[in-house]
Amino acid sequence: MHTAFFLLLGASVARFLLRHPGEPRTPWVISLGIALALLYVLGPAVGATAPTLRRRLWLGLVVATWVVLVVLAPSFAWCAVPLFFTALRTLPPRAAVVLVAVLTVFVVAAQMKLSTAFDPNLLLAPPAIAALATAVFVHMERQARAQRALIDDLIRTRRELAATERREGTLAERQRLSMEIHDTLAQHLSSQQMLLQAADRLWDGDPATARAHVRTANGIAARGLAEARRLVHDLAPPELDNGAGLAEALRALDAGPGVEVRFHLEGVPAPLPDRTESALLRIAQGALANVREHAHAHTAALTLSFLGDQVVLDIADDGAGFAAATSDPGRGHGLPAMRARVRQLGGTLTIESAPGEGTVLSASIPLEPTG
Repeated sequence: MHTAFFLLLGASVARFLLRHPGEPRTPWVISLGIALALLYVLGPAVGATAPTLRRRLWLGLVVATWVVLVVLAPSFAWCAVPLFFTALRTLPPRAAVVLVAVLTVFVVAAQMKLSTAFDPNLLLAPPAIAALATAVFVHMERQARAQRALIDDLIRTRRELAATERREGTLAERQRLSMEIHDTLAQHLSSQQMLLQAADRLWDGDPATARAHVRTANGIAARGLAEARRLVHDLAPPELDNGAGLAEALRALDAGPGVEVRFHLEGVPAPLPDRTESALLRIAQGALANVREHAHAHTAALTLSFLGDQVVLDIADDGAGFAAATSDPGRGHGLPAMRARVRQLGGTLTIESAPGEGTVLSASIPLEPTG
């Protein structure tokens, strides 16, 4: 539009000089043409964000200069077309339409003055062009508003999505930490409590056994301290830090005094993701804690099986068992935490138990295909 304005302005000056060479008004026309060009150039300098009064004052000076030019030289009339859009951008809708109508009147008068005979096209064409320019501008403004509204909706939706993801991430982290604390610190503290209570009962009658319980409790406390530090630094389980792998970490687990823990490895061991190793170790620790506290078992067997496309951990005990079909799955935090860990890795957790027949807990986690 700016280019069109300056082309029309240059063409109008050239036409006036060709048709009216040497006229006394020529210096005025050229001077006003230069002034109009300079004023128009000031438009971007004023800017769309300038105060309303300043922008309207600028538009008034441009229109006034153009009107004087049209009176002196009617050939400048067609410079009004870019001014239509300038008025529509600068003024409120009603005021802009009024100004466009006024400019159209000057254009019609100028064309009639240039014509040597009456031509109805000179009377009808300028209003039609003005109406078309106004319609195009209104349509563009509507599209621009719709695009701005769409962009605002997208930005708002993106912010809401980001907030939702942050909330979900926070909840997931809370759940992870609760599972970590339950499967590690809480179990260690429970074991220490049981051992210290046993040591207190045996201190007078069997001091050697009592001291052994205290030493075992001290070892559990050391592991609990390592777990606490790991939680602070969000590291892998300390049992997996020595590079021995999941199998050795499972082999080293115990369920406390009076419970014999046996470990079996089946299949060809394959490298496991850190998350999978950590989850299976935590499940084993939680299951053994349940054996120690609730099962009253004498033996617990851990079996780690590599089956090609999945890894399976089975924990079986010869304890009291329970009615798995009628038990409350929401009781306590241990089993829900195990299910959540397995579910996060796309696996399944099954429990088989009956009163007096012990319990078998099986965690199956799929492995990524290799090759």
